[in-house]
Amino acid sequence: MTAIHALSPRITDSGHAITSSELAEEVISDRAEGEAYVASVCFKHGPPRLLGVELEYTVHHAGDPRRPLHTADLARALGPHTPRTLRADSPAEPLPAGSPLSLEPGCQVEISALPQPSLRRLAEVVSADLAHLRELLARAGLVLGETGIDAHRPPARVLETERYAAMERRFGPLGTGGITMMASTAGLQVCVDTGEAAEAAARWAAVHALGPPLLALFANSRHHAGRDTGLASARWDAVMRTERARTFAAAPSADPATDWARRIMDTPLMVFPRSSAEWDAPPGLTFADWVDGGGEELGRPTKADLAYHLTTMFTPVRPHGYLEVRYLDAQRPADWLHPVALLTALLAEPSTVDQVRAVCEPVARRWRRAARDGMAHPGIAAVARAVADLGCAALPGTGLPEAEIAEITENVQKLAAKKGDRS
Repeated sequence: MTAIHALSPRITDSGHAITSSELAEEVISDRAEGEAYVASVCFKHGPPRLLGVELEYTVHHAGDPRRPLHTADLARALGPHTPRTLRADSPAEPLPAGSPLSLEPGCQVEISALPQPSLRRLAEVVSADLAHLRELLARAGLVLGETGIDAHRPPARVLETERYAAMERRFGPLGTGGITMMASTAGLQVCVDTGEAAEAAARWAAVHALGPPLLALFANSRHHAGRDTGLASARWDAVMRTERARTFAAAPSADPATDWARRIMDTPLMVFPRSSAEWDAPPGLTFADWVDGGGEELGRPTKADLAYHLTTMFTPVRPHGYLEVRYLDAQRPADWLHPVALLTALLAEPSTVDQVRAVCEPVARRWRRAARDGMAHPGIAAVARAVADLGCAALPGTGLPEAEIAEITENVQKLAAKKGDRS
């Protein structure tokens, strides 16, 4: 399948996977069939043509960001755009430029832009929808947050869905990471095509290698619930303190599709959708176990079940037929395009991809240190500056207007010049 189709499916953390009735009837007979299905739907190849982005934001009362957000206030503000997870009878209209709107468990809002053929077009669509969303909220005295974690309020799940309730019960015994991830964090996710089959492994390696330096460069979530966590990205830390099986970063691979398929089959079920009972999954039951006859009470697993299982992975890069880059903190609404443009420029040409891998190699797997120290770590900061230089030099190839390129370059270089603060 070409990249024109690769970015089209939208499979979100809220679990609204796009599946068909046919998939629900196709039973997976053995592990090999399950792995083949995962590899085929998660890694689709073709020329890199489309771009997408998902913007998450916490929502606050303008006069008092510490004040709890009530669902009725948010629903009134969003009007016909209110997601059905908040109001079942809502028309759930997309935003004016076409972006669907969804909500995370703590009522963080998420704009999921439809894939676009150029960065310039993506910027136009998202900027228009983001401006409309901000205007709706402003009329109700609400504003969007400006960092990757709620700096003012403790985490509290607001949405009453079976999926989120089951997730909270599952993560609870592991500590506070789960509820913090669910209800307090906000990320910026960039969606890029996997690329031609011959270049897929290099692009997969490059987007991972870029993780630690870009995480550090754009980290802004040090303060959470009124306290200084001492971490450059407390958002990242919260995600990592859920279940390691569904969060750890993949290693470089000559065959990422095969490795990812094996990993998916060996990952425990997180939730199991039911029509008349709670969605808790049997403890420790992997999808491979289910295929082999475990979890008899669940019935036989189908391709629709496996497609849903894919939505329960929270890795730094998640393949969905395209590559969903998930390691960035949400940025100020005015600055959302800056990391998106930088990442797009860095992946635009195979030659640049090769340079990226070489430049990032010294810190390619230092995720935890990047989240903890950010730009205060000399080695990571040096690589982040080199990445910033490389990406800014490639920005003219993105097709953005010169004035916008200049603004992005200035902002990125300011971030790269910072030495960070570990005090």
